[in-house]
Amino acid sequence: MSSVKRRKGSYLIPTLQSLFSQSSPEERSSMVFIVLLADFDVSWRVATVIEIKTKFALELEQGQLVVLHVPQDQYPPLTGLKRNYNDAPERVSFRSKQNLDYSFLIHYSAHLGQYYLQLEDDVSSAKNFFTTIKRHIEEQEAKKSTWAMLEFSSLGYIGKLYKSTNLPLLARFLFLFYQEMPCDWLMNHFRELLTQKEQIILKPSLFQHMGTFSSFQGTYNKLKDWDFEESFYTNPSADVYSDMSTYQKHYPKLAWDAGEGFFWGRYPEKGNYLTVVFTDPTLVTGIVVETGSGAKDVLQSAVVQLGQDVLTTDKEEKSCKEFQSVGTLENGRFQVHELDRKYSSASSCLRIQVTAGQKDWVIIRKIRITTKLSTNTHQA
Repeated sequence: MSSVKRRKGSYLIPTLQSLFSQSSPEERSSMVFIVLLADFDVSWRVATVIEIKTKFALELEQGQLVVLHVPQDQYPPLTGLKRNYNDAPERVSFRSKQNLDYSFLIHYSAHLGQYYLQLEDDVSSAKNFFTTIKRHIEEQEAKKSTWAMLEFSSLGYIGKLYKSTNLPLLARFLFLFYQEMPCDWLMNHFRELLTQKEQIILKPSLFQHMGTFSSFQGTYNKLKDWDFEESFYTNPSADVYSDMSTYQKHYPKLAWDAGEGFFWGRYPEKGNYLTVVFTDPTLVTGIVVETGSGAKDVLQSAVVQLGQDVLTTDKEEKSCKEFQSVGTLENGRFQVHELDRKYSSASSCLRIQVTAGQKDWVIIRKIRITTKLSTNTHQA
């Protein structure tokens, strides 16, 4: 990762703490973290190095962390650059220098390992991200298809993985076109030049943007990756039912269980449902529902409900006697927090009910709840 002085806030130390704390000793021994201190402010660099030495002495000593800097005289011109998109000169200079920072960083890292993961200095990471990435690489290689870049976050230049054999090319590419466009645009061109036409985005995301203020002029930045899960999340034990026709083996339970599975149903009609029946009554404090894949198979109209009093239906399924609405999906997504302020009693069911039919099929990718311990309730 590359780091510069920010007008507001600093996230480099928390970022490194997250990366190390979320990795096991075995995982740490298979990685090296490279930090480029890319600001030309000497006093900031000295202060940052002192802080890093204080907090990461062992990691530095063991070679798991390397800190470097490239002198300003090694950079090509950073002013008077082309304004291809009519951006302000200050923004053009900032993004062009960022391309050069990454170019130097990638060039240095080219021979340090088998793969290279690009991060930013304001992220938090999922637990055991290294093992998850390694598994995805093995799965991708088993497909024997050409790939140049795997993406473990949908944001910016976060979580982009390259083969080290391609790094010298990438470093030169960023250096050559540094003033043409932002780095995340250039990386997509690079991917396509290496004949990978489509993005390969792996979910759930392994890295989340934590910064509140941008490194460019300290502007407010609220970017979040909604596919990020800090750890392998486990919902409370439950049975899951749906009256929508299931495609192949994409059963309803897969939307509830941890992992990358999902429910895939054919042609939802008004009144169709997916019902989760908790093994034990549960005080639900938050709900997240994600549907669709890209822009396809999104559930367009549905209400999310909580229910009480479990019963058995005439279909020999479990459900609840009474339901109350907690909100509706918007653009295929639903999220609510602090539900216990309004619904203080434990629930036995969660239901997603279709309120209008659609021509497209539906994918329910993720249902996640947070809970609070209460009398006869389950704590997630």
